[in-house]
Amino acid sequence: MDLKLISHPLCPYVQRAVIALAEKGARYERIDIDLADKPAWFSAVSPLGKTPVLLVDGQPVFESSVICEYLDDTVAPRLHPENDLARAHHRGWVEFASSVLNTIGGLYSAQDGAAFDTALGLLRERFAFLETVLGEGPYFGGLQFSLVDAAFGPVFRYLDLFDAHGVHCVPSELRKVAAWRRALAARPSVAGAVAGDYPERLRAFILRRGGVLAQILSGEATLA
Repeated sequence: MDLKLISHPLCPYVQRAVIALAEKGARYERIDIDLADKPAWFSAVSPLGKTPVLLVDGQPVFESSVICEYLDDTVAPRLHPENDLARAHHRGWVEFASSVLNTIGGLYSAQDGAAFDTALGLLRERFAFLETVLGEGPYFGGLQFSLVDAAFGPVFRYLDLFDAHGVHCVPSELRKVAAWRRALAARPSVAGAVAGDYPERLRAFILRRGGVLAQILSGEATLA
């Protein structure tokens, strides 16, 4: 297969696909685009106007979860469990990761303290719930890296920047979540899913939002 991944440098959903491709050792070309100035051809391959899009022999597959499922169906090794019920369970947690990403979006978009506190509280609740379902690790399902891990790698990457400025979304008592986060950060596929300038790009992106988190990152405000 000729694989081309249409990408954006900051998109966490792109990172999921990149991680899956890396875990499978698949050869592909990554093509970054500017979502604020989309090329004319992009609408033909992405009906929703979003990244990622995987071109397979020129045919588009869009939406990150669909891309990852397609790759798992067609390129070894499998990242989903073989058991049908376990596989459904993992798919649910991939969707849970998407809900966490949406809440992170609410955090960096919050324009007032109330909205910021609500998003931060919800994030902490989400991670507290994860603590109750994680096993001994090091990954979500134990020893085997899975698509759930690929979905949460980009989630935790956001938190590195937040932590550096005193915004802690994972309470210190959540030891299983913290250990999982460390294991994912050390995984080459996760570490290599973004360019070296990702932290600077992310910080600049958040500063442009002009919300409460931007004020914290710029030193104009502190977390109460």
